[in-house]
Amino acid sequence: MMTAMRKTVEIDLSPEEYATPTLLRQAVARRAGLSVSDVRHVEVLRRSLDSRRGIRYHATVEVYVGEDFVPHDYRGHYQDCHSKPPVIIVGAGPAGLFAALRALELGLKPIIIERGQPVEQRRYDIALLGRSREVNPESNWCFGEGGAGTYSDGKLYTRSTKRGNIAYVLQRFIEHGADPAIAIDAHAHIGTDRLSGIIANMRHTIEAHGGEYHFGTRVVDIIAQQEEGQLRVKGVKDMDGNTYEGQAVILATGHSARDIYSLFSSRGWTLQAKPFALGVRVEHPQSLINEIQYHRSPAMRFLPPAAYSLTTQVDGHGVFSFCMCPGGVIVPAATDSGQQVVNGMSNSQRNSPYANSGIAVTVSLEDVPQYADHGALALLRFQQDVERAAFRAAGDTISAPIQRLTDFCQNRSSQNNNKSNYLGPTTAYPLHQLLPPFVVRCLQEGFRQFDRKMRGFLTSEASILAVESRTSSPVRIPRDETMQHPQLRRLYPCGEGAGYAGGIVSSALDGINAIEKLVNYQS
Repeated sequence: MMTAMRKTVEIDLSPEEYATPTLLRQAVARRAGLSVSDVRHVEVLRRSLDSRRGIRYHATVEVYVGEDFVPHDYRGHYQDCHSKPPVIIVGAGPAGLFAALRALELGLKPIIIERGQPVEQRRYDIALLGRSREVNPESNWCFGEGGAGTYSDGKLYTRSTKRGNIAYVLQRFIEHGADPAIAIDAHAHIGTDRLSGIIANMRHTIEAHGGEYHFGTRVVDIIAQQEEGQLRVKGVKDMDGNTYEGQAVILATGHSARDIYSLFSSRGWTLQAKPFALGVRVEHPQSLINEIQYHRSPAMRFLPPAAYSLTTQVDGHGVFSFCMCPGGVIVPAATDSGQQVVNGMSNSQRNSPYANSGIAVTVSLEDVPQYADHGALALLRFQQDVERAAFRAAGDTISAPIQRLTDFCQNRSSQNNNKSNYLGPTTAYPLHQLLPPFVVRCLQEGFRQFDRKMRGFLTSEASILAVESRTSSPVRIPRDETMQHPQLRRLYPCGEGAGYAGGIVSSALDGINAIEKLVNYQS
């Protein structure tokens, strides 16, 4: 009788082997030197798709021999915090939500203040935007429960491996309804269609353990008092004059809460201009991206819609793909009237016939000396002006300015445009005349270089839509080694809005770190 054991195996698999349980078991048994009959279970621990030299899955698997597999328990260890000390969390995006979940584990009562609506109501507000073409400045593609990440495909890939325990973040998502496969994928995603339900489940967990939510509540001021020569934050005030006080304030407002930056500026509290990136959404037929990435392999039927990641340098600027959405759609992501902004999203199946990605150019203070008088808000003002210009180009509507990619690179207007998966109308416009000249030059050369890396990328079948401007915050709210603002003690700026994260996972980790710093600092 075979002795019960587990064996970890590294293995390369064809797409067909990976997708077919019988073939997977056979391949793993051969690699491990076992009989197929001895293999009780194959648990994939990590997987990535490599199409550089033939299309193969590289996987790390655990082989169960002589014993049964017991599913993982992903439940968190939350305390009953109904009567625990409160902590105020401003913003219900990834940083705020994960700060709240961690607060429950550490014995603090999270009170979440969110200017937008719960995900259930938020769906109606977004649908109304599609019909009326008018932006609700408090509930839209960026503002509301879950933050901007709720409507961005739910990508869970991050390079921020030193920021904290990524596995913990993934476990919390799985606990609340995500596919356990996100724990093993090198480039995991949840999908917009599933993420809203997961966010609602997180709310139920937080409320069940004593946390509070205040939706439709916009913070307009931070309450601080002088104590022992320092300004100490006591809480926040909302637009109706209500106050919320606690042990500290976690400021997790997201990259589009520009009123918070204006508040800091008006009060003389320290802010810093932060480089960001600006560009366009590029849209291709998904079938074309599949052919380029999978080399027209006969195994394509076993493979997911292909993605890509591209980066280069042009004239000292980074040019890179951002938030690539296989099988996705493009959405109007403005947060107020007079703006035109685009972003991308896709559902869990990624089954749209189009692929889209932000292609952005890094922007620093040196690129916009004419905005220097705005101080720490210089890049924010530049960002706003580009968004207003795009709005005017679209006839003062949320219609997206569109151009064929090849025409953009040759500085000519498009006589007709491709069909687009933008959730709204499009307006033909020569984007090489709309975007700042240095951005145009970098994008044009970047697209040519990307075509050398992915032959067929630069094609008349592709379109670009403007403007992709909310890649990250153009302002940083500084903090010291304790993660507190240097002038406002007990204020913990975190996430994308504070300028310390870029994406769901890094924002979640930053929110977790803020709560842990708070507890350690006070203990």
